[in-house]
Amino acid sequence: MGVKSIQPGQVWRSDGTGKNFLVTKLYTEVFSQYAILRPADSSASTTDTMRVKVAKTGDGATLPGYTFTQDSDQGF
Repeated sequence: MGVKSIQPGQVWRSDGTGKNFLVTKLYTEVFSQYAILRPADSSASTTDTMRVKVAKTGDGATLPGYTFTQDSDQGF
């Protein structure tokens, strides 16, 4: 299930590891949108960021392999 839009400050959980990641930046390259993710834990300052391609769906937008963790996406 997607959210209306992906915004900096949102927290997403990795489906594979269960770790939480913070969206720090969004940018567009040609026709694709990418989110920059950083771990949402104490290792954030020493860990590299990750780039994830945003997938557009009929329900909105999502990050493949990640689940939106906040209860309500109203206002995002």
